[in-house]
Amino acid sequence: MKRFVALSLILALLVPLFAMPLPTRVAAQDAGRLTGPQSSLPLGFDETRPSPFELLEQARRPAEQNQVRIESRVIVRVSPAPPRARTQMLADLPRRPMPRSFEEVEHGDCIDVNDIVGIQPTNDNRLLFFTQNRQVLAATLGDSCVARAFYAGFYVERSEDGQLCVNRDLLQSRAGASCEVAQFSRLVAVGQ
Repeated sequence: MKRFVALSLILALLVPLFAMPLPTRVAAQDAGRLTGPQSSLPLGFDETRPSPFELLEQARRPAEQNQVRIESRVIVRVSPAPPRARTQMLADLPRRPMPRSFEEVEHGDCIDVNDIVGIQPTNDNRLLFFTQNRQVLAATLGDSCVARAFYAGFYVERSEDGQLCVNRDLLQSRAGASCEVAQFSRLVAVGQ
């Protein structure tokens, strides 16, 4: 059994030698051209190929492992409701006299992004947020922001808590502007 292992080991070492290309013969007229100091006759060994021992050493090394990091971002798109949908929503409302005015009351610093149904810019440089629970929130934008830039809606990167907060999250308009919300207030109907 020991002889068989020794014989197979010798054969394993000789196999790469037989796999190498054989030396090529050089014609007599070409031999005169190849006698310069920088050129030499091919000897049968290619210096760029690894030796059989290097092949065995490379096979013995552990494989390299690389680390892969997968990061994900969720961007929420909020857009104004189409006119037909707004008309249909108004048709579903109970028929009663419309309130003549609204009053602003304080609201917290954050709202849930999933509750936003649509937006509308106003003339006084604010955005009106319409929510699923039929609330209307007024968002005051920063001094350098123009609410009209958000006529087609906005994008916001979803945070870990899923909230849109004052002075934290950045609203990206589809027209290219980016603004932070400075303050939220809730509009409440006041009957007169």
